Amino acid sequence: MQHLFSQPESYKEHQIGQARMLREEAQLLPSGAVRDATILAARRAYTAAHLDDWATSPGLQSPT
Repeated sequence: MQHLFSQPESYKEHQIGQARMLREEAQLLPSGAVRDATILAARRAYTAAHLDDWATSPGLQSPT
């Protein structure tokens, strides 16, 4: 039996996909404000994807 719905991607997967798409789009744009804004949006998506990893890393210590 075929599934009608696919497993929804996680927030992290979605943001990484967005970052990749935006980087690819930026490569096609001429230098300028639109390209810079697209690159910035890609960086923000990548950062958002990894915030949970950074916040829960074992290297972080709670204040005592």
